[in-house]
Amino acid sequence: MTQRHISHPEPLPACAAGHSARHIHDLRSLAAGGGHFVECRCRHTRKHAEPDAAIAEWRRVNRPPRAARKTAAPEDANNVVQLLMPLREAGAAAAQRRAHGRR
Repeated sequence: MTQRHISHPEPLPACAAGHSARHIHDLRSLAAGGGHFVECRCRHTRKHAEPDAAIAEWRRVNRPPRAARKTAAPEDANNVVQLLMPLREAGAAAAQRRAHGRR
């Protein structure tokens, strides 16, 4: 058998689909397609000469999605003057003038 399963004291993180991961060492030479890789039922990493590189790639590919950065609410501006616009009364007065034949 050319492949060997390597156990870790702490389990590898699961993939995005929730499958458990396992670290495999292919004992063939790198030129013959050997090396370290991490796999689950739905995906696997490329083969690496160093086991840490394969595990780092697995963690990078399967890291949890980041939450969007929360934006701060805009502060109330104390130097803004709000003008009250009597739009409703102006519209009513114009309609009343039109009713009496004035423009």
